[in-house]
Amino acid sequence: MSGVRESVVGGVAEETERRPETPAEQNGAVGVFLLLGKQLKLLRERAGLSQPEFGKLVGYGPDQISAMERGVRTPRPEFLEKADDILKAGGLLKAVIPEVEEAMARARTRHPEWYRGYAALEAKAVSLHDYSTMCVLGLLQTEEYSRAVFTQGHPPLDEETIEKRVADRLSRQQFFEQWPPPECSFVVEQAVLERPIGGSKVHSDQLRQLLKIGQRRNVQLQVMPTARHEHPCLDNSFTLLIPKGKEQLAYMESQGYPKLITDREEVRVLAARYGIIRAQALNPHESLDLIEKMLEEL
Repeated sequence: MSGVRESVVGGVAEETERRPETPAEQNGAVGVFLLLGKQLKLLRERAGLSQPEFGKLVGYGPDQISAMERGVRTPRPEFLEKADDILKAGGLLKAVIPEVEEAMARARTRHPEWYRGYAALEAKAVSLHDYSTMCVLGLLQTEEYSRAVFTQGHPPLDEETIEKRVADRLSRQQFFEQWPPPECSFVVEQAVLERPIGGSKVHSDQLRQLLKIGQRRNVQLQVMPTARHEHPCLDNSFTLLIPKGKEQLAYMESQGYPKLITDREEVRVLAARYGIIRAQALNPHESLDLIEKMLEEL
C-alpha cells in the first residue's frame, strides 16, 4: 500500500505525495468485532433485554451497545467479563477475550499508512487540544455523523470502504476511556454546529453528543461565535497534543494532505494562536448553553 512519502526538514514532516484513497488495511480485526457483535446481540435478545436495559446493567449507553453489536465499537475485556455473567453466556464471551485483545492490537494499525503515525501518538496523548473549522472533529463524532461525512465526500467511496472508515474513526474514541483521563479542550466554529450534516436527526444527535462530552470533567468545549469581528486564525483546523513522555506537537490536514509538525518554533506559534482562539471563544458554560439553545430551536 503506497503512503505519503515524508521528508523531514527542520523537524517538520512534509508530504510530497497525496495520501492514498484506500481505507484501513484488511487484517482480520474488523471481522472479529463483527462476529462478536452478532453473538452479543443474539445473547442479549435470548435474555429478553433491550439495548437500553442491557446497557444500564453493564454501564453503557444504548448507542454504545448498538455500536458493539454492529461491530463498529470494540468491546473491552472488562465489558465482556460483566456481559458474560449478565447474559448467562456460560463463559462464551470470557473465552474470546484473548482474541479480542489481539484484534484490538491489530486494530491500532488499521488506519491508512499516511495517518498511522499520528493515530499512534493520539492514542498515547496525555493532552489534546483541537480547533475545528469545517466539521466536528472525528474524536467527537457520532456514528451516523461520521457515516454522513464519509458518504458525502467526493470522489464517492464504496459502501465497504465507508463502513471501514466509520469503524476506524469510532475505535479512536476509546481515547476518552483511558485512566487517568487526558486533558482535553476543543474549540468549534459556530458555523460547524449550525451545518446539519446528515439531516436533522443526525444533526441533533451530534449536538447532544457534544453536550455529553463537554460535561466531562477533563474536557473544556468552547464555541467560536460567527459574529466575532476579529479572528486570529482564518485558516485550517489543527490539533495540538502531547504524547506521554514526549514534547508537544501539532497535526493538520488540508484537502487530504496531512502534516505532522514537530519543529518547536512552529508548534509554539500554533499553541500561542490556540490560546488566543480560546480567549476569543465563548467560555465552556456559555458554549454548552448555546448548544442547548440550538437543540431547542431544531
